[in-house]
Amino acid sequence: MMRKQIFTSEELGESYTLATHSSGLRVYLLEKPQYASSYALFGTRYGSIDTRFSVDGGAPVTVPAGIAHFLEHKLFESEEGDAFVRYAETGAYANAYTSFDRTCYLFSCSSRFSDNLAILLDFVQSPYFTAETVRKEQGIIGQEIRMYDDSASWRVLFNLLQAMYLRHPVRVDIAGTVDSIAQIDDQLLYRCYHTFYNPANMFLCVAGRFDTDAVLSQIDAGLKDTPPVAVERCAEPEPTAVCEAYTEQALEVGVPLFCFGYKERCDRPQRSLKEKICTEMLLEILAGDASPLYASLLREGLINDAFETEYFTGHGYAAALFEGESKDPRAVAYRIKKEVARLKNDGIDPRLFAAAQRSLYGDVIKRFDSVEGIASALVECAMFDEALFEELRILRTLTPADVCARLDLWSDEYAALSVVVPNK
Repeated sequence: MMRKQIFTSEELGESYTLATHSSGLRVYLLEKPQYASSYALFGTRYGSIDTRFSVDGGAPVTVPAGIAHFLEHKLFESEEGDAFVRYAETGAYANAYTSFDRTCYLFSCSSRFSDNLAILLDFVQSPYFTAETVRKEQGIIGQEIRMYDDSASWRVLFNLLQAMYLRHPVRVDIAGTVDSIAQIDDQLLYRCYHTFYNPANMFLCVAGRFDTDAVLSQIDAGLKDTPPVAVERCAEPEPTAVCEAYTEQALEVGVPLFCFGYKERCDRPQRSLKEKICTEMLLEILAGDASPLYASLLREGLINDAFETEYFTGHGYAAALFEGESKDPRAVAYRIKKEVARLKNDGIDPRLFAAAQRSLYGDVIKRFDSVEGIASALVECAMFDEALFEELRILRTLTPADVCARLDLWSDEYAALSVVVPNK
């Protein structure tokens, strides 16, 4: 059975349905009948950071790093064959990804939507692991881990996370380590699957050309009868201080890569949507394409167009990141710190605030022109129990004072710089 709610934005002329199944599964659907394609994601709130947890109020359990990613690889296999082969027969594009806090399985198609949804519902709910197939996968993922060890863009980020975080599992590679995946067996995979791949911990998001009632009926018929499970993350408390202010690694690169960040105090599990938007606004004002800092760094040759910013946040972690290529990463970090200090002292220029507000507002509006963009936004709603149109309302009502308040969380004492230099 499904309980339905419909949300509408007169400003956008868009509506979406949130249906909650009796199992606890939440389904988000936004129809775009004028579009030729559809995009669907079936996901679970289970990512690489979920290595210590309790089930139904029981004692905490600790598992090796990399299991969420391992499960993503293995779920496409079954006794009947590979799900990718089934999708090839329908002409759909299929993929999956694991991040720090989620695992999602997806497809996009321009025809046979019902057939493709049936495949998605079937293989995600039909785990099949054996000792032999797990051993084979350990070798494949081990190669993937070693490949990323040589990726400069990957290492510069994770070296920063290891410099910033002492205990939080966000400091460990999403795929785990060669040693941690060696501890994984078929029974451990089944245990984690039945814990986190429970409908009460999952969501399904669809955007594009389909019929809402037909899709809900198909999901209702295709869901397996599974008792709900209550999962609680039990990560150890993370100190406010960073482990190291500077870390460096030599790899085969032509120009040094850097990732500089301010670690925020981890005093609660999640940041609110307003806090996230305020921080994104602040990053745009501080170092966006239209900011004085960006212009001066670019003019002096300290950065190039690879420079970007990100508010990196999830369960128990949050950091403002600045990354790119530079002949002098320390100088870039110094200039960012100097600009943060200036903003704390002088406040935000109203013209820059208005420009950043318009830019972010336009980005949200443009998202509704893409079925993939809409589906990805619905995933964020599912992950953090947010409303799809709330972002626009918050953006409209933000003030410079709201954005300035986020600056108080950024301190040089809790900043760190990671650099990958050319291997000599």
